[in-house]
Amino acid sequence: MVTDEPDGLRSTALDWLQMRTEDGREPVTREDILDFRFNDEPFRLQPPYQGIWKPKGFDAVLSIQTVFRRPGEQRPYEDAVGADGLFRYKWRGEDPNHSENRGLREAMRQRLPIIWFWGIAMSPARFQVIAPVFVVGEEPEHKQFVLATVDQEDVPDLNEYSALELAARKYIYRMAKTRVHQPVFRSTVLTAYENRCTVCSLGHPQLLDAAHIVPDKDPNGIASVVNGLSMYKIHHAAFDGYFLGIRPDYVVEIRNDLLEEIDGPMLKHGLQELHGRQLMTIPKSRRERPSRDHLEEKYELFRTATVKDVTA
Repeated sequence: MVTDEPDGLRSTALDWLQMRTEDGREPVTREDILDFRFNDEPFRLQPPYQGIWKPKGFDAVLSIQTVFRRPGEQRPYEDAVGADGLFRYKWRGEDPNHSENRGLREAMRQRLPIIWFWGIAMSPARFQVIAPVFVVGEEPEHKQFVLATVDQEDVPDLNEYSALELAARKYIYRMAKTRVHQPVFRSTVLTAYENRCTVCSLGHPQLLDAAHIVPDKDPNGIASVVNGLSMYKIHHAAFDGYFLGIRPDYVVEIRNDLLEEIDGPMLKHGLQELHGRQLMTIPKSRRERPSRDHLEEKYELFRTATVKDVTA
């Protein structure tokens, strides 16, 4: 039995998770995570129930967990990320001196990397692995810790109001979205669509993207499955480029001028023949289906782009 933290365990765990998740691109199940072994012995990396995991005898927390929430419930990403691009994670309970809260402070003091298991599906439970993550601060007034995907030494001082502050905030926020938002959003969307393209039902995840309906740079571009579509990469590019539109009633339209082109089988079978068809795959859960309001907003942009291109 391990009674203190073994040397090399964190780095071994991080390397193993990176390999197991294909550099963080693919989610894992609880059973997958239980496959981890250290020195040829099974070692638990994930909390069995609670959100914070400090193995017996450890001074510092090893991992944290965020449970999956369906649309309409509390959204983990929107709650966790701040305008500064840093993340917040609530204390365990109300007592600041709870052993798990002390364990997060110890991870901060030692600048130790921790693992974040972010729930993206249930039945079976699946998690996006975000690692390494560092505890870079604490906000006792809100009973929460501040996390970043970089070590504290690399986090600019956002308390200094200078010309560099805005650039620093943008840099951290962009980095957070790259490390956390994008893989979580992709996994959540592809899981809801059972790893199939909504337009053509192609079932190879390596060839699929999670397309935002309303771009994430837009104020309405929320990081939620209801603002996402699982799409074959060509269809994603066509959707973003307004060659392909999707009506709020889930019917596909192809831009008029494109329908008249003659340019080989890819155009004919990959786009033109989709015109007027219903989406082939949508989430079984109504709460995970694309928002009709978001589709309407995007479709109006498609119609505007179509008119411009036809009359140009």
